[in-house]
Amino acid sequence: MQAKASKLWASALSEAAPTPYWTDRPDRPAPTEPLTTATDADLAVIGGGYSGLWTALIAKERNPGTDVVLVESAMCGHAASGRNGGFCAASLTHGLANGMDRFPDEIDDLERMGRENLDAIAAAIRRYGIDCDFERTGELEVATEPHQLEWLQESHDAAVALGYRSELLTAAEVQNLVHSPTYLGGWWDRDGVAMLDPARLAWGLRRACLESGVRIYEGTPVQRISKSNGKLTMHTPHGEVRAPRVALCTSAFQGPLAKVSRHVVPVYDYALMTEPLTEEQLESIGWGRHRMGLGDASYQFHYYRLTSDNRILFGGYDAIYHFGGKIAPDLEYNEETFERLSEHFFQTFPQLDGLRFTHRWGGIIDTCGRFCAFFGSAYKGRLVYAAGYTGLGVGATRFGAEVMLDKLYGLDTERTRLRMVRSRPLPMPPEPFRSVGINLTRWSLARADAHQGRRNLWLKAMDATGLGFDS
Repeated sequence: MQAKASKLWASALSEAAPTPYWTDRPDRPAPTEPLTTATDADLAVIGGGYSGLWTALIAKERNPGTDVVLVESAMCGHAASGRNGGFCAASLTHGLANGMDRFPDEIDDLERMGRENLDAIAAAIRRYGIDCDFERTGELEVATEPHQLEWLQESHDAAVALGYRSELLTAAEVQNLVHSPTYLGGWWDRDGVAMLDPARLAWGLRRACLESGVRIYEGTPVQRISKSNGKLTMHTPHGEVRAPRVALCTSAFQGPLAKVSRHVVPVYDYALMTEPLTEEQLESIGWGRHRMGLGDASYQFHYYRLTSDNRILFGGYDAIYHFGGKIAPDLEYNEETFERLSEHFFQTFPQLDGLRFTHRWGGIIDTCGRFCAFFGSAYKGRLVYAAGYTGLGVGATRFGAEVMLDKLYGLDTERTRLRMVRSRPLPMPPEPFRSVGINLTRWSLARADAHQGRRNLWLKAMDATGLGFDS
């Protein structure tokens, strides 16, 4: 019986295109021309994901006369920004629990700034007419094991203490929202998460940048940086950009500043997208009434959501690190993980038996030892960077852009005074210790999920050194 079921789960993937669903559409914009000459600018931005796009756009909002040049090695939004799950969270700290553990003295301010940041994202989407299916639905975290109910209670209590609209739900109440035999209870953060189309957000920000006068050169990797006469020069294959200020926004990719990679771990995450559900199929799971994002409370968790045309994106669980932080196109496709996700999908929604997947893909997340963004500078403050968003960059990158611009222009702000902004996570150890530690942590998390959430000695040691992993 199990073998037959496994074949059915695998067969649902047989026609799934090995490409991100979000970018596999005809409205994808044409790339700009690469840089082929030398040019000067007031501000140079390296990287065309959310981080770089928000930095360029906000720089123009602050001072429309600022000459901004953005260079991107491929095309804006091609990596994590265009292929993620589309969960735009208010949290700046990878969740309230992680923020309370790491920054207890300023968690109230961090949460307030995060909610203000999400409001500002919504306002920018309206102001620039970005059609990205933005829906502030909140997120429902579900318990699939009895021990997780206590965790949901703790999350709910913390949210209520901060004045948030939060609901703790019984098994029956959760089933009334979304029908799955695996759900034992839930916690619904009503306001802290919005759902959106990630690629169209990136493309919309790109368009807004261009219309604001930002010069964007795609297909233009920065190979090295040099300094002279109070400016930094970004050297590219066929040109160069000279600027007194530089924002480095390369996420998990190795950029021209090696010291950033000491703190960043590129981890591969994978997702599936179904064909559109029929009205009957949507009714069978009951989800269409509220359309909130969903995630389970396991350490190795799944995240899933509905699209505007009622497909289901289903991702997460596996988080795979390759020796030496290897990043390569072939690592975006992992058939074993895709089959595991398919199996978990139909265990979650057995009533959708027969539904097929149209797309399967993977990509890298830039995680770090504290699981939320960190900031730094180089070249005596002429260059600043932000990295380590750990999957919550859809929302938090806008806040990070504000921080980088504050630092570049020497502004003393509420943001720059935060300990979160002034401190950095511990650097990751070199290989082979890095791989051993990461894989031992993954194994330990799987063990904890199988043993009522009990953390073994390795995880407790990571907690004690500030490298604990809770999500």
